[in-house]
Amino acid sequence: MVEPSLLGPVAGHVPDVARIAVLRANALGDFIFVLPALDALRAAYPEAELVLLGAPWHAKLFRDRPGPVDRVLVVPPAPGIRGRDPGEPESCLDDFLAAARAERFDLALQVHGGGANSNPIVAGLGARVTAGLRAEDAPPLDRWIRYVYYQHEVIRYLEVAALVGAPATTVLPSLAVTDTDRAEARSVLGEPARPRVALHPGATDTRRRWPAERFAEVARELVTDGYEVLVTGTPAEQEVVDRVVAAAGVPVRPQVGTLSLGALAACYADCALVVSNDTGPLHLAAAVGAPTVGVYWVGNLINTGHPLRHRHRPIMSWTVHCPVCGVDCTPGVYPARPGDGECPHRDSFVTDVPTVEVVEAARELLATSR
Repeated sequence: MVEPSLLGPVAGHVPDVARIAVLRANALGDFIFVLPALDALRAAYPEAELVLLGAPWHAKLFRDRPGPVDRVLVVPPAPGIRGRDPGEPESCLDDFLAAARAERFDLALQVHGGGANSNPIVAGLGARVTAGLRAEDAPPLDRWIRYVYYQHEVIRYLEVAALVGAPATTVLPSLAVTDTDRAEARSVLGEPARPRVALHPGATDTRRRWPAERFAEVARELVTDGYEVLVTGTPAEQEVVDRVVAAAGVPVRPQVGTLSLGALAACYADCALVVSNDTGPLHLAAAVGAPTVGVYWVGNLINTGHPLRHRHRPIMSWTVHCPVCGVDCTPGVYPARPGDGECPHRDSFVTDVPTVEVVEAARELLATSR
């Protein structure tokens, strides 16, 4: 039976579900987008154990954290699933699947991507019903919908949840901040003497990085306005954080590797604003309730932009040609269209975003939050 819902058809409820597995083992931003689907599953199957098949950092994040996830099983590193963490011991995917089958999952969902690598893993769990996404090169599951690249990530995964009778309860990702998170953040940052703003100038894909010098200009403007400015980054982003700090020419507080993920969430939750590239920390900030200004490439905005504008401002670049070689990079998703497709360069595609637009959006949101 198919039932109507706000976001389209919802398949019938699966009876006698005691344990649900959900595969989502990639990066921070990717995981934030699946939270509404997990909320939908929790609401549809309140008595079932909801087990996330994730990475080691998921296990740390959901240790004693309220939310839809009851438990995390760490998936071994595997092609197209996740890479190996530094110092992580060798582990065997076949052994993992054998142990997972012994748990006797009733439902297993793939919300990890197109499914070429992930659908065989979900099928290998031995669940009564499997469901997920399927690109053209992926094997089918019991219930599946076509993976189409340009779709908002949150809606994509809510459609998968609907395949097993779990209609959407929200379209906004939300992550709880704990007292432990707040205590750690306070121990590192202290109590703010004035309202805080956080800037996050990094991004794994360098094409999504707004120039560090522009972040420095934003920092100068906001310090002049009376805000305390933090510059956050991962250890791999130390160099870009250093560039922002050096170019700002005003007192800012770099925070590279000083906070756990939970404490970073608490830090952002207490900020008056977070300004960031389109990357995990931007979406984390929104999920814990912080107003955000995000710098996006136009294609990424379709998939990951926050839908609300009262507290969130995406500033968009329309660049589609590589700034180095001039190749039109848009036909990669549309092979039947004329154009050049991919190129090997990874220079920023968002340098056309002027500083004034980001500063104006920041000031407007800060005035609203006051």
